[in-house]
Amino acid sequence: MAFSTKTFALVIVLGAFAAPALAQTAAMPWDLKPDMGYAYDKDGKTFSYKMGTSNAGELLKGAKKVPRGTLFFIGHNGQLYMRTGPYLEGDGKFKFGSDQ
Repeated sequence: MAFSTKTFALVIVLGAFAAPALAQTAAMPWDLKPDMGYAYDKDGKTFSYKMGTSNAGELLKGAKKVPRGTLFFIGHNGQLYMRTGPYLEGDGKFKFGSDQ
């Protein structure tokens, strides 16, 4: 029995919503790979693509580096946002974590 990537991602997302909220969770690094492209389309869906090298120059035209210290998050309206600037407290805890 084989699961598609979209099915697996849906199971993970639903599991995250079903899990109880924690006051402070450990930060986990993203598993971004150099030969992959990640997209957030006009309808708010996310995709990943296997990249090639034959058109890398064209891909870099108009591309911008993401500044270090950038936080990405989905708002209550489902929109993807980014925020630069501090997002950790002095003790290393997430500044915008749960108040519980």
